[in-house]
Amino acid sequence: MPGMDEVLAARRAARASRSQSRANVVSVFILIVSFLTGILLTAATQNPGWLVIFVLVGIFFSQSPKIAKQWERAVVLRLGKYTGLRGPGLFWIFPFVETISIYIDQRVITTSFAAEETLTSDTVPVNVDAVLFWMVHDSEKAALEVQDYAQAVSWAAQTGLRDIIGRTSLSDLLRGRERIEAELQALIDSRSNPWGVTVQSVEMRDIVIPTSLQDAMSREAQASREKSARIILGQAEVEIAQLFFEAAKSYENNPTALHLRAMNILYEGLKEKGALMVVPSNVVESMGLGGYLGAAALRQQTMAAANPTPASPAAG
Repeated sequence: MPGMDEVLAARRAARASRSQSRANVVSVFILIVSFLTGILLTAATQNPGWLVIFVLVGIFFSQSPKIAKQWERAVVLRLGKYTGLRGPGLFWIFPFVETISIYIDQRVITTSFAAEETLTSDTVPVNVDAVLFWMVHDSEKAALEVQDYAQAVSWAAQTGLRDIIGRTSLSDLLRGRERIEAELQALIDSRSNPWGVTVQSVEMRDIVIPTSLQDAMSREAQASREKSARIILGQAEVEIAQLFFEAAKSYENNPTALHLRAMNILYEGLKEKGALMVVPSNVVESMGLGGYLGAAALRQQTMAAANPTPASPAAG
């Protein structure tokens, strides 16, 4: 199988070939006009040499018009020397003397990159997928300072991601994505700025850790949640005890308030239909509730006597 360098070289050659052999409607029009002119002169003079001459002339001049799209800048070389940028739109070059080395795309470009089986600072292998958003802000530098700016940005992003993962623990990697993304963006931007490339943002799509470690982290998270629940329950018990202590101090020197509270407790317990509350006798005596309870019982007996229940008819 061919190596990675050979694949990249083939891709660059194909890209350069496509850049130099772009067909456009103006070139086609020149070729057609030259061909038709040669045919007419040949038919008029019965000399086929005119057809050959005009075909060669059409091929020569069809190399001159070039068209760059709105978001593109064409890098023009004259006998191998950089002369400037052309475009967008229609422009002309001197055929076979001036060439277009590359068309620079100035739109925002997205590049996916990944770090596979990379060890964190606590020696945990992780797979991280991310997306880089970048654009060319200086087409001249992108054409002259680096061989293949798109591939260079991709490699810079991948090596920067591996570098940051190696200096970060797994817990920080999982919890501090925004910080890592900002740090990675600054690192890639510092490397690519000399190439005329600026990085707009970096987004981490996924972080994959080994399955065995996922189970251990799940158990650890569950234990941490149980610990937090017990701590919260203990803190609630402490707060409740403190409130009861303060309430007891307020009732200690205020028997009336204590009696009112006791009556409120009895009312809350007996207001439900069919409710029954058993109160120790010493509590009744200590709070002086005997008179209240006796009056309540007498009142219930009086109301029962005033409204007797009708007796059922005797069986014959």
